[in-house]
Amino acid sequence: MASSSSIPTSSTQSKKPRDKIADWFRQALLKKPKKMPAPQESHPSDGSQKATQDGLPPTSHDSPSNRSSPPSHSSPPSCSSGMSPTLPPTHMDTSCSSGRWSKDYDVCVCHSEEDLEAAQELVSYLESSKASLRCFLQLRDATPGGAIVSELCQALSSSHCRVLLITPGFLRDPWCKYQMLQALTEAPGAEGCTIPLLSGLTRAAYPPELRFMYYVDGRGRDGGFYQVKEAVIRYLETLS
Repeated sequence: MASSSSIPTSSTQSKKPRDKIADWFRQALLKKPKKMPAPQESHPSDGSQKATQDGLPPTSHDSPSNRSSPPSHSSPPSCSSGMSPTLPPTHMDTSCSSGRWSKDYDVCVCHSEEDLEAAQELVSYLESSKASLRCFLQLRDATPGGAIVSELCQALSSSHCRVLLITPGFLRDPWCKYQMLQALTEAPGAEGCTIPLLSGLTRAAYPPELRFMYYVDGRGRDGGFYQVKEAVIRYLETLS
């Protein structure tokens, strides 16, 4: 009787499914994981830049150094003034200075209309001197359209010294006499700020209102201009 025999399955065929599973696990274990993208770091400059672009003020990041030492601000000069700190103004503010620069002019030359040429020569001499005296000449420096009385009074009050060019025309001019009396009213004492310059007149014609003051004799070679200049400079030195 013939015995039925089963054909044994080859080891290669029986191991093939297991080998495939083992190979799959081996590949899964050996496979490297994919790198995840690193998150972008936020920088303080990015936030401030974005806030600036959106129209908002940039956010400040407090640090120990910022909290312990606040920023220092240099204080402006104590002087109150739309000045500039490097270039001196032509007319300094009286609240920041005294002396000569407390008024607009050093000398106000009082003269008659017919003595305009002599007054211009005196002003040119004083302004071109080494002291560079600032002079007020009525027909040159008065405000056009201004009232005569107001302009004369303003010229006297804005000047340290007053030079009275006393001539025959000066004595005949009522405005010159008014200006002389106004100058005596503001400075009645012999303070040296009112300087009479007698020209073309004798001593007997010297105004009686000025008899208590010494005058400069204009009969000299320079017309008394040098003495007037020295008198003005001496008075200005007493102001500093």
